[in-house]
Amino acid sequence: MKDQFPFAVARVTRRWRKMLDERLKDLGVTQARWSTMVYLSKGGEGLTQRELATLMAIENPTLVRLLDSLEQQDLIERRPCPNDRRARRLYLTKAGREFMDELSGRAETLREEMLEGISDEEIACTVRVFHKILENAEKPK
Repeated sequence: MKDQFPFAVARVTRRWRKMLDERLKDLGVTQARWSTMVYLSKGGEGLTQRELATLMAIENPTLVRLLDSLEQQDLIERRPCPNDRRARRLYLTKAGREFMDELSGRAETLREEMLEGISDEEIACTVRVFHKILENAEKPK
């Protein structure tokens, strides 16, 4: 079973993203864009671009392109950082907050569908296992 585990996790992750992508298609955002919005929302508004890139585990130039497109869609705005003239802090716009409300509702529906028949105890155990795997991955070797 251990040799199948990483592949099973990857398949579930890909399927989840694909299904959510399909449900968000009419909102005009790609998976990369909506996941950036989720990270910004969960990480807390006012993050710098560098902080968000670190949180998302992507390179800053990649993030800049995503932020440019989200800003063009009026979903986020960049504001000057009062402590560092070179840095910009990121905030959701009114349209961005409305988008996140819509995304959250659709994601909740998908979550309920995909987790149907799985108990809260099973989900809690799975989450604990994932946290332990992440701890192991971050241990110095």
